[in-house]
Amino acid sequence: MIQAGLVPRTTIGTKLAIATTGLILLVFVIGHLLGDLQIFLGPDRINEYAESLRKLGPLLWIARAVLVFTLFVHIGLALRLRQLNAAARPVPYVIQHTEQASIASLSMVWSGLAIFFFVLYHLSHFTFGWTHPEHFALIRDNRHDVYNMVVRGFQQPTVSVLYILAMLCLGLHLVHAVPSLFQTLGLNTPGWARRIQIGGISLAVLIVLGNCSIPLAILMGLVKPATGV
Repeated sequence: MIQAGLVPRTTIGTKLAIATTGLILLVFVIGHLLGDLQIFLGPDRINEYAESLRKLGPLLWIARAVLVFTLFVHIGLALRLRQLNAAARPVPYVIQHTEQASIASLSMVWSGLAIFFFVLYHLSHFTFGWTHPEHFALIRDNRHDVYNMVVRGFQQPTVSVLYILAMLCLGLHLVHAVPSLFQTLGLNTPGWARRIQIGGISLAVLIVLGNCSIPLAILMGLVKPATGV
C-alpha cells in the first residue's frame, strides 16, 4: 500500500504526479508500437524481437510490474484530482460553461478507465495466453511463435474490433493528455501552446493509426499466417 505521505495532497502536486506517470506510460506506448510494427517485417523479425525480450528474464517481469503499477497509480491520481476539483467547488455552477472544454478533456477519466480494462484483456490475451491458449501455445523454430499468435488472434473480428475501439479511446485520451503534460511541466509557453497542441494531436493520430494498422492489415489479408507451424 502507498503510504499516506507519498500521496499528493494538493491539486498542483497531483497534476505533477499525473504528468510524470503519464510520461512514463507514453514512452512505453511508443516503444510498444515500434516493437509491434515489426510484424510487417515478417515472422522471423518479430519472433526474434520477442525472443530478445524473453531473454531478459526477471528484468522483463520487473519492467512489466513497474508499468502496471504506474498505470494503477496514474488512474488513482486522476480520480484523486477529480475529487480535489470537486472539493474546491462544492456547489456546482447553475449554468455549466463547457464551450471551451473538448470531448477529449471531458472524457479523460472514462477513456482512461476504458484503456485500463483493455490492458487487462490485452495482457490476458498476448502476455499470459489465458483467453486464447491455442494461439499462445504456437511454436516456430523452437521458440514462441508471436507472429502467428498475433495474426490468428486478430483474424477474429471481435478481437480486432475491440482492439481498434481501445486504440480510439487511447487516441482520444492522448489528444488532451499530451498538451496537459507539457503545461503541467511548465513547458507549454504561450509561443509554443498551439504547436504543442498540434503536436499532441499528431502524435495521438500516429499512435492510433500505427496500432490499428496491424489488425486491419490482418483482417484484410495483407498479413497472413506463416506456414510451417
